[in-house]
Amino acid sequence: MTDQPDLQASNVVVDLTEYRSSKDPLPVTFHRRELDAILWVYGRMVGEGEWRDYAIDHLRDRAVFSVFKRSGEMPLYRIEKNPKLAAKQGAYSVINQHGTILKRGHELSQVLKVFDKVLRLIET
Repeated sequence: MTDQPDLQASNVVVDLTEYRSSKDPLPVTFHRRELDAILWVYGRMVGEGEWRDYAIDHLRDRAVFSVFKRSGEMPLYRIEKNPKLAAKQGAYSVINQHGTILKRGHELSQVLKVFDKVLRLIET
């Protein structure tokens, strides 16, 4: 009900995928194979009684898999995927509860080896 002419639909074309990506970029997520590797380590550690709970966060700049001893505490470890670091130090890292990076690399399987137990000889 204004004096301005109506816009014609043929003059205005909006590409929805371009509009959505410019407004709100999709968060970084773990792929299926990455989650399989992480959950395999998680299951092993739950079986040993060391871990009890986890949380997954998909943020704009990184994806985080947090591991807890108890759900009300700070995470014991964070497994992070940061694509911005892929060309430099590696996209994957394991960080302890104090913020120290325990291992970082380009391949998730190599980074997850930080959780492998080292066998020791016990003399009797």
